[in-house]
Amino acid sequence: MNKNNALSMNPSFLFSGGVFLLIFAIVHFLFAGIIRPAAEKIIVSSGTASLSSIWVILKDIEQQVCISLMLFCIFLMVYKLWKLLDEEEIYSRDLLPEHDKDTPLAIDEAINELSSSSYSDTPAYSTWINCIRRYKNTKNVQHAADAIHSSIDNIAAQLESGNNVIRYIIWAIPSIGFVGTVRGIGAALAQADAALEGDIAGMTASLGVAFNSTLVALFISLILMLLMHLLNGRQDTMVIRTQASCERHLLSHLHN
Repeated sequence: MNKNNALSMNPSFLFSGGVFLLIFAIVHFLFAGIIRPAAEKIIVSSGTASLSSIWVILKDIEQQVCISLMLFCIFLMVYKLWKLLDEEEIYSRDLLPEHDKDTPLAIDEAINELSSSSYSDTPAYSTWINCIRRYKNTKNVQHAADAIHSSIDNIAAQLESGNNVIRYIIWAIPSIGFVGTVRGIGAALAQADAALEGDIAGMTASLGVAFNSTLVALFISLILMLLMHLLNGRQDTMVIRTQASCERHLLSHLHN
């Protein structure tokens, strides 16, 4: 994983692309093998009464796409949450515990120690490394403190931009639902002549497509927005704890 992905806590492009294709394939087989056949059987046996069946509500292509995008979006958020939990222990601890704070910090040794860590690309380690390098170049603690704030702002910006794909998917899902609504209403209007002659089955089915796609899309959006809110809260906590750790532990090393 490159440094930008590490700071934004996103999976690599190849990994996320593979998961995306896998999710769409699994959902397609699920719809083709289970949901649509079940919906067709219910429609044949129950007629218009079948419109309230969960299989009939889910059977259309818009719902299939929305569910696929929902699962991919959940994968991205769970991956980020897993990274946050995996690195949670380092947010607030002293990353140089073996260095005596009562003696001057060995700058080059500290940089090498932090850079050689397996967590060197994480936000916490990156902030410490940037701060110590600034201190090495300027020999000024205030400049090092400014580097902390600059690095924290950069981390916050990286995390925010790293959520762009998730935000786009959450926006796109209701739009796909509305596409289904337009498609269903258009198909219903095309059945108007048959409805005037007394056959309302076609129009009813088309209106079902219209309303079901919007219903499923909006319900999925509510779930994803809640998960997004939880993710943002965890990310904000990580940024705050990283800054507090640097100001409490790192600057105490440099003051000597």
